[in-house]
Amino acid sequence: MAPFLIQFMLYFPEDKREYIPSFITLAVFFIIAIVVFRLIIKHSKKEAEKAEKLERELNETIHKRS
Repeated sequence: MAPFLIQFMLYFPEDKREYIPSFITLAVFFIIAIVVFRLIIKHSKKEAEKAEKLERELNETIHKRS
């Protein structure tokens, strides 16, 4: 029974042109993943800068009150 099920999971087509749509889809999703990753990094850096600015402002107000 197991070899029968494995037969359906492993499919290697005779005509290698059947791989082309799969590679195109893989490339599209890979590019989208890279773009999203870079957007997340950019947003994270902006948030870190905002947090540092807020921290500096809070430290200045605390020192002024002291």
